[in-house]
Amino acid sequence: MVDAVVSFALDRLANFLIDEANFLGRVRQEVQWLKDELERMQCYIASAEERQNEDPIVRKWLNDITKIAYDAEDVIDKFIIQVHHEERKPIGCFPSMFSCMTWWEKVNMAEEVVNLHDIGKDIEELKIRINDLTRIRELYQLESSRIKGEGNSSNSLARLTQLRRTTSFSFEEKVVGHDDGTSRLLAKLFDPEPRRFVVSIYGMGGLGKTTLAGKLYHHLDVKRNFDCHAWVCVSQDYNTHDLLLRIISSFGFTAKKTEELQHMSDEDLERYLNGNLQGHSYLLVIDDIWKKEAWESIKRAFPDCNNRSRVIITTRSQVVAEDLDERPYVHKLRFLTFDESWQLFCEKAFGNPNANSVEEQLKTLGMEMVQKCGGLPLAIIVLGGLLSNKTQLAKWKAVRDHIWQNLKKDNIHIPNLFALSCNDLKYQLKLCFLYLSLFPEDFEIDVDQLIRLWVAEGFVQQDENQEMEDVAKDNFHELINRSLIQVGRISWGRVATCRVHDLLRELAIEKSRELNLLHIYDQIKHSTGNSSVISSCRREALYSPKENCLWLQQSNPRLRSLLSFDPYGYNLDIMTKITNMYTEFRFIRVLKLDGFFIYSRTLSEEIGKLIHLKYLGLRESYVSHLPRSIINLRRLQTLDLFTIGMEVELPNEISKLPELRHLFGMFDRNLEIDSLTKLQSLKYVSGQSWISINTEKLGNLRELWIYGSVQTTNEFCFDSIAKLERLEQLAVKLDYNDCFTSLQPLTRCSNLKDLRLYGKIEKLPEEIHNVLPNLECLSLEDSYLEDDPMPLLEKLPSLMILYLGFKFYSGKNLFCSAHGFRRLEILKLDVKDELEEWQVEEEAMPRLRGLSIPEDSSLRIPERFRSIPPPADCDFEEHWFGISSRSHAFGCAFGCVLCNFSFR
Repeated sequence: MVDAVVSFALDRLANFLIDEANFLGRVRQEVQWLKDELERMQCYIASAEERQNEDPIVRKWLNDITKIAYDAEDVIDKFIIQVHHEERKPIGCFPSMFSCMTWWEKVNMAEEVVNLHDIGKDIEELKIRINDLTRIRELYQLESSRIKGEGNSSNSLARLTQLRRTTSFSFEEKVVGHDDGTSRLLAKLFDPEPRRFVVSIYGMGGLGKTTLAGKLYHHLDVKRNFDCHAWVCVSQDYNTHDLLLRIISSFGFTAKKTEELQHMSDEDLERYLNGNLQGHSYLLVIDDIWKKEAWESIKRAFPDCNNRSRVIITTRSQVVAEDLDERPYVHKLRFLTFDESWQLFCEKAFGNPNANSVEEQLKTLGMEMVQKCGGLPLAIIVLGGLLSNKTQLAKWKAVRDHIWQNLKKDNIHIPNLFALSCNDLKYQLKLCFLYLSLFPEDFEIDVDQLIRLWVAEGFVQQDENQEMEDVAKDNFHELINRSLIQVGRISWGRVATCRVHDLLRELAIEKSRELNLLHIYDQIKHSTGNSSVISSCRREALYSPKENCLWLQQSNPRLRSLLSFDPYGYNLDIMTKITNMYTEFRFIRVLKLDGFFIYSRTLSEEIGKLIHLKYLGLRESYVSHLPRSIINLRRLQTLDLFTIGMEVELPNEISKLPELRHLFGMFDRNLEIDSLTKLQSLKYVSGQSWISINTEKLGNLRELWIYGSVQTTNEFCFDSIAKLERLEQLAVKLDYNDCFTSLQPLTRCSNLKDLRLYGKIEKLPEEIHNVLPNLECLSLEDSYLEDDPMPLLEKLPSLMILYLGFKFYSGKNLFCSAHGFRRLEILKLDVKDELEEWQVEEEAMPRLRGLSIPEDSSLRIPERFRSIPPPADCDFEEHWFGISSRSHAFGCAFGCVLCNFSFR
């Protein structure tokens, strides 16, 4: 993981050389030298990381290069602060003249006065340290990773790979759970289809993919149905020649001697294997495949003789599982249920599937620990084995109190689970994953917020063809595909929350602490760590800090991120500490203090000193005003000031923040945001505020939520929205007496995918399918449509999710034609007595898989729809102002604007 830290520093140095070219002057060459040397060092990091467990000197070498990478980043940020200070300082005796200059004129003048002595001195010190590292590298002969081949490493990870090769298909007779999956997979293996095809099993490391594949491989019916069988395990740095040799050996094709086969080319080995398989039905298991190229490199050797041959692959990657063949059968391995987990634990800990004769206190502790394993078989098996020879209650409690540390010590697979999963990730993805360890255990992580945090942290590479948020989303989905992240709540067809399995989180925390990447303050679990390390780590998370916590007693001038997850975030001492330390937090990029009550309702002017700040999160902090010094935060990307019932008044200086991309709060005053050309998200703006904005300049806006009355005519016009050609999500909730005018202007919003309208609509446009051709999600509520909307809505070519809420239609009957709703997957009709009958012709809605209608509704529906279950993977709640509209209590203590809406 050291490579991720160094690569991140290199990116910053490269950008620094470009962005600060006007200021660097004579030290430019020194900065370039520093970048070049770190790049050279990077070539040896992979080899060093493989040896660090066996060699403390190598481990120290890695630790030293990590510190140099961090210190290089500090030099950059300190220089930027100096430049910022000089560019804002009045020159000579003419402060009034300086204040009249343009920003660029100030920058040019600042160039002449920036003191380059400090940065030159800092780099000289780094040069001495780097030269020492070079000498040590040469002395201990750290080879470059570029010349390292498969099997050259002697570390524990390589030994584990070899262990997997030799024991992968050892048969375990008692396999707990997955009976349902086994039945489906066996049926697929015996499918009468003659063509050879691939059966893919994928899931997180430790879920039992190899065990399940072994159960299939050794099944008696499988043995009888295939003429020949082979099993091979594929390493991440596989060698095609070696892979073919091992497959030939596993099949038992030994007509040629081993020495003769070893001297054959890859093409000759393929031909030899292909010839031996001709006319035979075969089963090949490729265990633990990481890249589809591994299969592509050997698949020519496996003939398709139309005799029902099969290939089973196991992988951690969803993409590999789905793309390995033209039409693979993909099986996602699930986590065990608690009952299955308990049965497996009892088998390993007590030697039988139940614990009737076990002491009650041990049983209670065992259940608590099994619950912590989260259905991961590897963790349960190791836990059961660890406790199988312990009978004393005190020893069970000791394991319970430090469960992950005990499991890591007891089994070679546990500590390497993380390494195997992350080895070949690009460095941005490594940092993105390690970042997740900042979030508390079992925490439901908001995906949109996570995306914004990753971007602010600098973990997302700039792409000419994509917004950074889109690149971050790609990274997120890649981590899901690799089974490193678990999907949480699905909302309107998109992943709304995610989580990380406790074991992976624990391993990520351990690695992050090694890299001095983060520290977690948890008063409940007694935060630990060397004070010198804590005071220099890059990121800190507050879980439950109290008045006397260690964090209040020390400062960390190198801090880049401070995130609070304290559910009781009103701690005045901590908030005072933070607001009094703005000067010490000069390098900070992310300040997320959601829930910290700010009594003054405004931030200190000192906030303007945090010029590196990119993310300022003060959700539910009751901030209603910002100081004018906000103008100094020219790198700010996300500003989240939302508090239920609290309107926010922004100073005009907000218009001077050129990088602002996401703005959240309740804004009911004039908003000076016309110049924010990079703005992508705006939540939540009142109708009156919206009409005062020159929307033509907000060309990058992608997400917009508007509430309340727009103008005295009581009509909402979409003309201003039509100028937002990149808009993807639009939600508008009108006051009770207001209504929408024609939706026709939305024709220009060709990217609109999600539309949610709450208010009266006189009539839907006849050509709605041309107005909204790319719309995927639609919500209508309180629409009071007079005509049946189905004949028009069913023509929307891209519609997949449809929510028709309370009073969407004032008629009694709905009708869907045979060719309607061709792509609709999920439908919710939130109706009770107002509708009587819904007629649907036979061929309508061919893809419908989720249907939700109130249980007490009297609506008559077609018989074939009665068996369609409610969608389990789609949350229909409307989270206006950050909360579910329907769960909000009327007459709340805050005088919330929600209470004036017609939610039911």
